[in-house]
Amino acid sequence: MSKPYPHIVKAENLTKFYGKLCVVDGISFQINQGEFCGILGPNGAGKTTTLKMLVGNTPSSGGKLNVLGFSIPQEAREMRGRIGVVPQSDNLDPDFTVVENLRVYGRYFGMKRADIEKRIAELLVFVALEEKANAYINQLSGGMKRRLSIARALINRPELLILDEPTTGLDPQIRQNIWQLMRQLQKEGLTIILTTHYMDEAERLCGRIVLMDHGRILADRTPEELVRERIEPHVLEVFGTGVSAWKKANPLTGPIRCEQVGETCFYYGADLSELVKTLDGWPGLRYDYRPANLEDVFLKMTGRELRDG
Repeated sequence: MSKPYPHIVKAENLTKFYGKLCVVDGISFQINQGEFCGILGPNGAGKTTTLKMLVGNTPSSGGKLNVLGFSIPQEAREMRGRIGVVPQSDNLDPDFTVVENLRVYGRYFGMKRADIEKRIAELLVFVALEEKANAYINQLSGGMKRRLSIARALINRPELLILDEPTTGLDPQIRQNIWQLMRQLQKEGLTIILTTHYMDEAERLCGRIVLMDHGRILADRTPEELVRERIEPHVLEVFGTGVSAWKKANPLTGPIRCEQVGETCFYYGADLSELVKTLDGWPGLRYDYRPANLEDVFLKMTGRELRDG
């Protein structure tokens, strides 16, 4: 029997410690029905731990967490029967065919045999794997495996779908194909949580971004609002062997911000057209003049330093 709930996810002062290390530091947020929410952050930001708490795989150290009306982790078992999870790495069973992988997962949710077979037929069409129904996992391409992982997560008709970096390592054509599947799911009213390191993916798909770093939420806005409110409107990237000489010959004037990373200079401002004019004909230079995007916001708010883990 369905349990009534006002929000798909509601977290209040959610905290997680590993020993003395605080990896999630009192975050609060809620996700409503039908939202496509991206949880973004650099390595070590706390987003993976947050997801683990959401699905009941690790208990919180403090605060309250409610998913689909269930208190987590106390009622995690019941909640997991109503969500779908696409893990970062495909964990399909190589000893089973495509259909068998889906069939076993349907049984895991206690579905009736007739319902499982009907759902499998629907999902194979949805992810365009009808012709691979009886193929074994090692006979599938990387993109096919990813589509099968998505189909498996949908076998129980979940009310919440969680996608953990679903397109990592896939080529651009396959990424576009996966994006189309995600858009279709949202059009059908499914609530989706996405983590990704591809900012263009988050900007195109998500209606809302929760940006985390050092265990805290830095921003919770739409992609458009983040770009409009948190970064200058235009960006000029200048790179190549001639950068140092060109930069010395063209000192900045006006309200322009500059960051240099290696031999690339990033300029941010409302109008960089005069600076662009100085680049024409300069040897050893290439440049890109463009509107600011979510990746620019991400780097401004979380920094450019390399992080492991």
